[in-house]
Amino acid sequence: MRRRDLLKAILVGLVGWSSIGRAQNTGGVRHLAVLILNPEGDPQGKKRVDVLEQELTRLGWSIGNNLRIDYRWGAFDPQHAREGITELLSLNPDVILTNSVVATQAAKKATQTIPIVFNGVSAPVELGFVAKLSHPGGNITGFTNLEPSVGTKWLELVKEVSPDIKRVQLLFNPDSTPAAQLFYQSIEQAAAKFSVMPAMAPVHDPSEIEPLFKIAEGGGIIVQPDTFLASNRKLIIESAARHRVPVIYPFSYYAADGGLISYGPDLIDQFRRSAAYITRILNGEQASDLPVQQPTKFELVINLKTAKTLGLGIPQTLLATADEVIE
Repeated sequence: MRRRDLLKAILVGLVGWSSIGRAQNTGGVRHLAVLILNPEGDPQGKKRVDVLEQELTRLGWSIGNNLRIDYRWGAFDPQHAREGITELLSLNPDVILTNSVVATQAAKKATQTIPIVFNGVSAPVELGFVAKLSHPGGNITGFTNLEPSVGTKWLELVKEVSPDIKRVQLLFNPDSTPAAQLFYQSIEQAAAKFSVMPAMAPVHDPSEIEPLFKIAEGGGIIVQPDTFLASNRKLIIESAARHRVPVIYPFSYYAADGGLISYGPDLIDQFRRSAAYITRILNGEQASDLPVQQPTKFELVINLKTAKTLGLGIPQTLLATADEVIE
């Protein structure tokens, strides 16, 4: 091969390599549909969308030019999720981003051909979204939320802030959290180590939340990752305060809104990471070949103001390990 031809081949190879994971000029506008848990105007939802769009821009997309994004908000229950995905599919998207179990369930039922990238989902194999984490198969891949083994950590946190507690309940809605039993199993297995009696506390309607906290007085509660509970977090946090029940939450926005302690993945970061998979799919890769990713960033947030209101002393060792302390 002549030197000139060799240099040309190397240059072409380098250009091809640099385009991996970045927007490619396909000569048309690509279309992303986003079905998101938060209601429109919610500050947490805005943060997620902002990070997603910033990362897509960094990866080479020009939103409104070579990439169109349509959002449907408030996919916190099956009905709203079905309505949202029906509207989005009528717009003929190239790829769908879902943010919650119910949103992913709705998208999976609605299409087996359009690629789906999920985040905010726990136990995707057990829920039937993917065949394997390493090789999902089908048209779905994404970013897992929490593995059920985190239940042991939540139980440990309950005992750290209130060592005398003997009863701990797992709060969940069976309709929006099919994986609740898996989380409960890890709590149940660790219960003897922490000298507590665990119990499941299912709720189906907001009216059931306050009475449950009254029953839980003298014990503790762990809030399951759950779209229903997230949409009713104000009621949960207020009930916990009224009945002086220490509660451990799965995400930082609970602590920011007045919850005692949260421990879980950085949900904003999951939206940032989703942008890379969206780009790879729009560039021609198959969702079935992209492994499901585990969380890489976890946050421990302590609301010291709430702790004082509940009359709880937070150990200095725990405060020292917190990512954020709200005073």
